[in-house]
Amino acid sequence: MHGLYFFVCCCKLARMDNQPVATEPIRKPAAQIWPWVVVFLVLIFVGFIRFRLLDIPLERDEGEYAYAGQLILQGIPPYELAYNMKLPGTYYAYAAGMAVFGQTIRGIHLTLIVANSLTIVFMFLLGRKLCGTIGGLAACASYGVMSMSPLIYGLAAHANHFVVLFAVPATIVLLAAQEKKSNHFLFVSGLLYGLAFVMKQQGLFFVFFGGLFLIWDGVKNRNILTKTFLMRGLAFAGGVFLPFAMVCLTCLVAGDFFRFWFWTFTYARWYATSLPLLEGVELLVGHVQQTFYFSCGFWALAAIGLILAAFNKRLRRPAIFLVVFWLFSFGATSTGYYFRNHYFILLLPAFAIMVGMGVAALQEAWRSPKFQDVFRSLPVILFGLILAWAVTYQSQYFFELSAAQAGQSIYDPNPFTTAQVAGDWLRDNTAPDAKVAVMGSEPEIYFYARRHSATGYIYTYALMEPQPNALKMQHEMIGEIEANRPEYLVFVASGLSWLVNLHSSHMIMNWAGEYAAHNYDRIGVVRKVNGKIVSVWGDDAKSADGKGDCLLIYRRKPGAN
Repeated sequence: MHGLYFFVCCCKLARMDNQPVATEPIRKPAAQIWPWVVVFLVLIFVGFIRFRLLDIPLERDEGEYAYAGQLILQGIPPYELAYNMKLPGTYYAYAAGMAVFGQTIRGIHLTLIVANSLTIVFMFLLGRKLCGTIGGLAACASYGVMSMSPLIYGLAAHANHFVVLFAVPATIVLLAAQEKKSNHFLFVSGLLYGLAFVMKQQGLFFVFFGGLFLIWDGVKNRNILTKTFLMRGLAFAGGVFLPFAMVCLTCLVAGDFFRFWFWTFTYARWYATSLPLLEGVELLVGHVQQTFYFSCGFWALAAIGLILAAFNKRLRRPAIFLVVFWLFSFGATSTGYYFRNHYFILLLPAFAIMVGMGVAALQEAWRSPKFQDVFRSLPVILFGLILAWAVTYQSQYFFELSAAQAGQSIYDPNPFTTAQVAGDWLRDNTAPDAKVAVMGSEPEIYFYARRHSATGYIYTYALMEPQPNALKMQHEMIGEIEANRPEYLVFVASGLSWLVNLHSSHMIMNWAGEYAAHNYDRIGVVRKVNGKIVSVWGDDAKSADGKGDCLLIYRRKPGAN
């Protein structure tokens, strides 16, 4: 029934005129308003679903951003108390969102609603510019539905949402700069691409796309070796470089520049080149198989659009632009060949506009007088059916499951719900200045607890990887914990929080067991039993079963070393 809503709306749109933007006449006020009414309806629909699921527990990436953002709001710069390989733009985006909406799960997901809603609007503007009003509306509706799909973890506030938040308007301004021959617009476009990059390193691919477009424009206008082109290039490059320069300056002033550089470039470079290509191909094939039934209709429309655009003089150049944009977006998605589900958010803008191109190209093909109006309406009706199917396919998540049930269904057997219980207990039962050490990769515990970590190693993944610094990192984490003597220790007994492999050193895990036994009392055990959270606290926790997947919470013994 919910998918039928989209189908009915699209049938109404099918009766409305559509031409590529290059040939659209000056419209009457009513004709200018109705597309924005449709965009508003898309925002309401997507916002309703996201708002209904605001309370989905944070997954670990969200926990990292939330904890780092929380520290920023306390005046503590990135990389001082939390080490990770991502650039800090998303940390600041979280901090800004939490400053407005609060340091809660709801506050974080409200921030995502704002970011996603802005991106949907930008998608309409970019789609309209490339393939007309109907194409732009199809692009924004496609993006809205696909970007919240659980198949790409779209309900979580991943950094990729913030990358495209800046990359899409950067591309709009880039096209405007070409039309207006404006260096000011090029600077703004570069600035937005630069912000996309500092949100996460994969945003660099969009910077490369913008640079290639600038070179292509110079070649086309035969001014590639002129002062004019040099000034345009400097304006664009200056905008790109400014956000990163500010990040470097901030870390330099804070005294954490070398740590920032090690994690975001030295270690990140190793991480991005460690997975063999064949394993990456297997992961990509697995993702395609997982999402095939959801996305096959969109892919068919996109393919039809590109084929028809090749024979349409007005759509041919936008189609070439889109193909190149898609290729660079795929490059961002395939960084390191990991093809994690949420990486595909980076591909959605180009893909959604290709879908819009399909609708526009089909309408153009049937614009001949020999076709009746009903035939010219078929592309929009077809799109409505595809969109309705995509909504129906995920209707259980969108309309039926509660936030807790949806989170459990999407993320199990990860310990995200048990982490929330442990973090909440620590917040309510410990002193505000108490330090905590989490042995595992669950930084969301620090955020829930609102307590500082006794170590900057908020993930233990890097310590288990077959990389040259793994054992050194284990010794550093142990040294930081022993030096800071945390009042509380949380051991995450979950394989997914460690990812131990055949090459991993178990030194830190063995140390943790001995260190806890000598210096701490077990005061809590949190586990999931038959889908329900079961927790034991106080003296009862000492004799409770601590084996299997669970979280073990320890309190430092009086007088312990």
